Amino acid sequence: MVVLASPPAADHIPLLRSPDPGDYFSGMPVIDLCSPGAPRAIADACERFGFFKLVNHGVATDAMDRLESEAVTFFSQPQADKDRSGPAYPFGYGSKRIGLNGDMGWLEYLLLAVDDSASLSGAVPSGSAFRRALNEYIGAVRKVAVRVMEAMAEGLGIAPLDALSKMVTAAGSDQVFRVNHYPPCAALQGLGCSATGFGEHTDPQLVSVLRSNGTSGLQIALQDGGQWVSVPSDRDALFVNVGDSLQVLTNGRFKSVKHRVVANSLKSRVSLIYFGGPPLTQRIAPLPQLLGEGEQSLYTEFTWSEYKKAAYKSRLGDNRLAQFQK
Repeated sequence: MVVLASPPAADHIPLLRSPDPGDYFSGMPVIDLCSPGAPRAIADACERFGFFKLVNHGVATDAMDRLESEAVTFFSQPQADKDRSGPAYPFGYGSKRIGLNGDMGWLEYLLLAVDDSASLSGAVPSGSAFRRALNEYIGAVRKVAVRVMEAMAEGLGIAPLDALSKMVTAAGSDQVFRVNHYPPCAALQGLGCSATGFGEHTDPQLVSVLRSNGTSGLQIALQDGGQWVSVPSDRDALFVNVGDSLQVLTNGRFKSVKHRVVANSLKSRVSLIYFGGPPLTQRIAPLPQLLGEGEQSLYTEFTWSEYKKAAYKSRLGDNRLAQFQK
């Protein structure tokens, strides 16, 4: 932990070794969502890495660019104006502090609730260009999440096709949208280290769908040995990762990927993340269709509400599933 010299001077941000060119993930699965082989390829990527890059996804470039532009405009406001959209307890504007349990990162963010119709609630003014851009993008990316989860079911060979996706389309589904801004951290330029933008963690939901600008910074931990590798940026693609709840539903067959963000010393990073979660009362347990003869569940059953509460009480890097493992 260090105290960064640039403002705000009192924030303690963990440091990481700056990524090297050789750290990039050369074996990342790249999947065309419209390809006939997409279901099997998605299932394979979720089993091997818990993560993949999605192309030909159908979200209009204009919609992605509009939201990025509006996000940049929002984060460019004076601090006092941004603070009026916070604090993030849990929804709204936040800066540096991630959650309530001491985690810190070199970022500012908006955390937003999404209702059943894939529209926003709270934090962003109704009728604003920013809100319109958010609603347009979230509506489109939610459809992608549903298509991806249907492809997961097909790739796993389970029926019905909406066995997984119905959890995010059901009334009361718990969907969240996050807009992250990682400012340049020029104070560390040339020192061989970088500030932690967002510390290592897994996502508790079912799936997360991310889009970022052209600035790198996202890293994932490989399943075999935990080596950290950097994900090459691609502002036209979407990146999908498996969450803890989906790992349980597949009885560990799909892996919830550990990931983090390393702040860039010279360039801003803006990322847009849709988190698809089930209704609070949804029971999370391995799907019977995926349990072979005599195979036992690796986890004790829980509701999404129970797991969500446990997640809010934890630190980012905690293994939240450990208390539910048999």
